[in-house]
Amino acid sequence: MSKKFIRKVEDFTCENCGTNTTGDGYTNHCPECLWSKHVDINPGDRAAQCGGLMKPIEVIQSAGTYILTHKCIRCQYIKKNKLARNDSMDAAIALAENLAKTNREPNEKP
Repeated sequence: MSKKFIRKVEDFTCENCGTNTTGDGYTNHCPECLWSKHVDINPGDRAAQCGGLMKPIEVIQSAGTYILTHKCIRCQYIKKNKLARNDSMDAAIALAENLAKTNREPNEKP
């Protein structure tokens, strides 16, 4: 099993909000609701057996880049990804505000 990134150009329909998304080979989450799906062990390999939805639980800014953290609602796997230019900043801001309001750690269950 390779740890090397595998570029996979795939379109998908978000299983959380129903948005049809055109992939570019780097797309790994819905640009509208920011949810993802646990399909990879290493980026692009589609080797994960879980297949659970991955909830966005945190967004932070680091060195001028926004980093989104997902947590699988089935197996609790946690993965960080960069926000893309076409991602909803409204959704990212709402996520950050919700986390601040609930004053909980990102890895805690709500």
